[in-house]
Amino acid sequence: MNAPNDFTPSAQTDRFAHERLPPPEQWPELVYSLPELRELQLAGQANLVDTLFTQALKNGHADRPMLRSEALTLSYAQARQRVNQMAQVLTDDLRLVPGNRVLLRGVNSIDMALAWLAVVQAGLIAVATMPLLRAKELADIIATARPALALCDAALMDELQRAQAQGAPLPAIVPFSPVDAPSSLAALAAAQDGHAAPCPTAADDIALMAFTSGTTGSPKAALHTHRDVLAACEAWPRQVLKSSATDIVVGTPPLAFTFGLGGLLLFPMRAGASVYFPAQRWTPEAMIEQMAHIGATICYTAPTFYRQMAPFASRKRPPALRLCVSAGESLASATRQLWQEASGIEILDGLGATEMLHIFISSAPGDVRPGAIGKVVPGYRARVVDAHGSEVPRGTPGRLAVQGPTGCRYLDDARQLDYVKNGWNLTGDVCVQDADGYFFYQSRADELIVTAGYNVAGPEIEDALLAHPAVAECGVVGVPDAARGSIVKAFVVLKPGFGASAAMVEALQAHVRATLAPYKYPRQIQFMRQLPRNESGKLQRFKLRQLADS
Repeated sequence: MNAPNDFTPSAQTDRFAHERLPPPEQWPELVYSLPELRELQLAGQANLVDTLFTQALKNGHADRPMLRSEALTLSYAQARQRVNQMAQVLTDDLRLVPGNRVLLRGVNSIDMALAWLAVVQAGLIAVATMPLLRAKELADIIATARPALALCDAALMDELQRAQAQGAPLPAIVPFSPVDAPSSLAALAAAQDGHAAPCPTAADDIALMAFTSGTTGSPKAALHTHRDVLAACEAWPRQVLKSSATDIVVGTPPLAFTFGLGGLLLFPMRAGASVYFPAQRWTPEAMIEQMAHIGATICYTAPTFYRQMAPFASRKRPPALRLCVSAGESLASATRQLWQEASGIEILDGLGATEMLHIFISSAPGDVRPGAIGKVVPGYRARVVDAHGSEVPRGTPGRLAVQGPTGCRYLDDARQLDYVKNGWNLTGDVCVQDADGYFFYQSRADELIVTAGYNVAGPEIEDALLAHPAVAECGVVGVPDAARGSIVKAFVVLKPGFGASAAMVEALQAHVRATLAPYKYPRQIQFMRQLPRNESGKLQRFKLRQLADS
């Protein structure tokens, strides 16, 4: 491990998470010595929230807007004061100690952002959860993380209280707001002076526990340190995104999803930019209208949402919008082209992982190759390997292996041995790397369809189907077949004005056969009103397989 040598003792007296890290020999190699990360020579003591605020104020952003909504705008100085006050509540009023876990439950909002920052600044470990989770799912997370407290949006209390009533070991729940509720975080914070110093965490103290989406099994808890997050802020956003203090950022990914946490909070802070949070959940039309109204310059969302926004963008392009970022699922070429025609903007694609915190393969606008995700982000290194971990020749499909300043460390989970081998993070993605270093996504390793001896990648077929004028959305899986082992089945959502029929099935099959090798066409097509997706926008193919089996 090429970590800095300046050792600082941990400030986290609650050792629950530290004691449940995998043994060091199961960690990936964490690489900090690459020249692109010359700015990451952190001292042994570093609190990521204090570092980001201090950097913003030092760069003259104290009075610049940081967090925006329809009702409120907070400058960097005002946001820091509120974070300080909330941190005081957590440590002085609620008697939490560094290393305690705090569950956060809320929609994307200024309240949620401030609470997350306060938790981490106080030396606690943030455990953010998706807003749509139900009591059983919350109970599973609580059983794993053992939080000392939950901070919750008042509108989302029911499921959390239900989990607590059913025996989940959660000592207390505190609502974010309103100020006139005496027990709310906002009310308690208003009584504080905000003069408490940030917790002097070691850079290798744990800042957050991020639960994976569970698309391939029960969710896993990935641990990330203060150093990890600061490293992520110095890699993709500085080397590829290149945001500035004048940017106004919007997006759909939840702050509980590391894609959203970086894009809609931490990376804008690093640049001195601001983030706008809507009063209501975004709809495609409302997002286009609001981006135009507030002068948004950067948008983060999933490919499906770009497809849904395209008709509205073609009628009213947000004039200030300059960067559109996609991650979370495969970006089809048809979607990239559709959005560019509608908005005039080339989508900046990215491949990341909860285990790696954020994006590690991407290409800046102007350096995009058709069909490719991009190149490895400066600060990381990546290669395509075979089943034995040996690099395969360029142009050959294989498993993606990644190293860099962030990496997988699961909380007390035997699956660590599946993700990390020989010091490399094996993300579970099948990719091809070309002679120029561009990576092309094929599929998830466990979702490759083997039909009559041929390997077929579902996203490739989805891309072909999405190019048909009748198709709004689609998902492709393999289903068992006695003769072929598996066959390709497509689940298709049609655009308005197109009807589901045997003739439509034949038309879509003929379209794929004309686009791809004939053995790849979907032998079964099922029409759907909507596809199952999680809150981060990822298609839940396991649910499609369940439908196929039913």
